Amino acid sequence: MSAAQIFNRIGQLGLGIALAGGVVNSALYNVDGGHRAVIFDRFTGVKGQVSGEGTHFFVPWVQRPIIFDVRSRPRNVPVITGSKDLQNVNITLRILFRPMPDELPKIYTILGQDYEERVLPSITTEVLKAVVAQFDAGELITQRDLVSQRVSNDLTERAAQFGVILDDISITHLTFGREFTQAVELKQVAQQDAEKARFLVEKAEQTKKATIVSAEGDAQAAIMLAKAFGDAGEGLVELRRIEAAEDIAYQLSRSRQVAYLPTGQNLLLNVPTTPMA
Repeated sequence: MSAAQIFNRIGQLGLGIALAGGVVNSALYNVDGGHRAVIFDRFTGVKGQVSGEGTHFFVPWVQRPIIFDVRSRPRNVPVITGSKDLQNVNITLRILFRPMPDELPKIYTILGQDYEERVLPSITTEVLKAVVAQFDAGELITQRDLVSQRVSNDLTERAAQFGVILDDISITHLTFGREFTQAVELKQVAQQDAEKARFLVEKAEQTKKATIVSAEGDAQAAIMLAKAFGDAGEGLVELRRIEAAEDIAYQLSRSRQVAYLPTGQNLLLNVPTTPMA
């Protein structure tokens, strides 16, 4: 074999090694922590095996890895529905969801990688409408724990049918229509007016009772005075007259502009007189 042929063989062997190395390098894919992968094969479709975390091999051009995030992720789902007493209710659920790793081939085949967009809004609306319709507006507020528990149980069961796990479900927003809010405000005002009226009625009743008691006391005092007058004659009246006269005389004696003239005595007052014309 000539030198040219030897160099030609070496070149072909190097080219083959380089191509093989490129094929090996392109046939690897990594699955990060908290992720899983399914393989789509051009000839057999989606394979049932799920690849865990780490580095894996695949056949270039023939196979393609699809990576899924299997960690819990939050999603808010707003829903407008009606209560048992036909009140509009605006309610929002916050859901922590993740796919079942073993169900990923089925999820990708039926729903695709955006499975949450296809599943969560529809089943959340369905479950909320069914549960909220069992309670009236007042019960939705006073029995919120019971409502949340029923929603959680029903929604978890529905999501499991699609291979989705719900780690947590909570009601973060619950409001009613404007008409209901106005009705509640008017009811509160009416209750306050009723309380005020009841207070005024009770006050009037107490005033009435006090007046009756006072009148009864005055009547009893009058009876006792009449009895005393009957027993003592006019002596008590004369005593009260003397006491009153004594008090009047004392007050007059303290006044500088009043002169007291005893009865039965003639006193001359130094009163200036003017000659008559």
